[in-house]
Amino acid sequence: MHPTLAYLEANKERFLNELLDLLRIPSISADPAFKADVLRTADFVAQKLTEAGADKVEICPTAGYPIVYGEKIIDPALPTVLVYGHYDVQPSVPDELWTTPAFEPNIRNERIYARGACDDKGQMYMHVKAFEAMLKTNTLACNIKFMIEGEEEVGSNNLGKFCIANKERLKADVVLISDTSMIANDIPSIDVGLRGLSYVEVEVTGPNRDLHSGVYGGAVANPINILAKMIASMHDENNHITIPGFYNDVLEVSAEDRAAMAATPFDIEEYKQDLQVGDVWGEKGFSTLERTGIRPTLDVNGIWGGYTGEGAKTVLPSKAYAKISMRLVPNQTSEKATKLFEDYFKKIAPPSVKVEVRPHHGGEPVLTPTDSIPFKAASLAMEATFGKKPIPTRGGGSIPIVALFEKELGLKSVLMGFGLDIDALHSPNESYGLFNYYKGIETIPHFFKNFGEMGR
Repeated sequence: MHPTLAYLEANKERFLNELLDLLRIPSISADPAFKADVLRTADFVAQKLTEAGADKVEICPTAGYPIVYGEKIIDPALPTVLVYGHYDVQPSVPDELWTTPAFEPNIRNERIYARGACDDKGQMYMHVKAFEAMLKTNTLACNIKFMIEGEEEVGSNNLGKFCIANKERLKADVVLISDTSMIANDIPSIDVGLRGLSYVEVEVTGPNRDLHSGVYGGAVANPINILAKMIASMHDENNHITIPGFYNDVLEVSAEDRAAMAATPFDIEEYKQDLQVGDVWGEKGFSTLERTGIRPTLDVNGIWGGYTGEGAKTVLPSKAYAKISMRLVPNQTSEKATKLFEDYFKKIAPPSVKVEVRPHHGGEPVLTPTDSIPFKAASLAMEATFGKKPIPTRGGGSIPIVALFEKELGLKSVLMGFGLDIDALHSPNESYGLFNYYKGIETIPHFFKNFGEMGR
């Protein structure tokens, strides 16, 4: 038995209890009401890094929430791995849809149910415990640095500035990230591509005040009706996005790569059953895996306006709002996509309403090479603990900091995630399997061993 696995087996209960304590802190970065809790979570992470044996542990202030930094340099001549993760979480609302409270972690069916269980507290904390195991068993094979932030769920607005200001401190050979998923517990995989993101909020204004829908209905434009029509018009009958120029920069994937995606294990009936939908939906001419991996999207994430309380209120509203996200693929940029959206959205608005588009945050798409030493080190690590070679996959989500690390630090990233699609990220009843938590702690030391030997 590998020494770190023996250490894990001897400390499983403590490792789990520490994670449960971390999950009890509601570190919701999007809501200022939880500021004290977010800061308390940074303290928790710093304390656990120190206890694990990290040196120079520091809670580094930013214009927003702090970044926790720590390191262990065992030999400057050895390769250095920069571990990235985040300690902030999504809001838990709607809380009434949780089976058990979001910040009272509950274990059932061998899964931990809590907000942040997988995204990203559970996956981030695997690295802290794997580091402890390597250090306590004297098997740490290369240098390690930790950079754990508290603003990933709100766009990582201050991470870039921190990287620019700390380039010497953050010098490394690769970034290791666990914030993605695998195909299944018996089908390991590693993400080699991520989509970018453009996130905007739109406001449509009609009359200068809410109006009586009987007195004014049919004579004055209803902003909700107008907004609904504008949004609906942004896809054609083939579910193709209608924004002029939106697809101009889209990287077309080769027939060989599409064939490789088609060979990825995927059960469409199981997929539909899990989501309880009668059929899948998306751009004509592409499979479900292609729609989520290699094609851009435009989706409404929230829409509201008028009266939504109990009972009836016959009001013709003054304003309507929507939050809209666009997932982007290689060669597209968030800045250009946002500009194309804004120009088109304003163009299709009738003169009876005024339109405002407010950009929130964005990120760039990335592709990581599968022939690199870091990828090979990760692939061999997963093969050692899962008993089979992981499949390279392209994820539909976005981790904007991956492109940021490449731009500001000159570092490629390895996306060695241990989550599953059933983990319900950002949704009620988010969960993380005990198998996945422990398997991550078991696998990470193998990556360090491989990279220490291969990355010299």
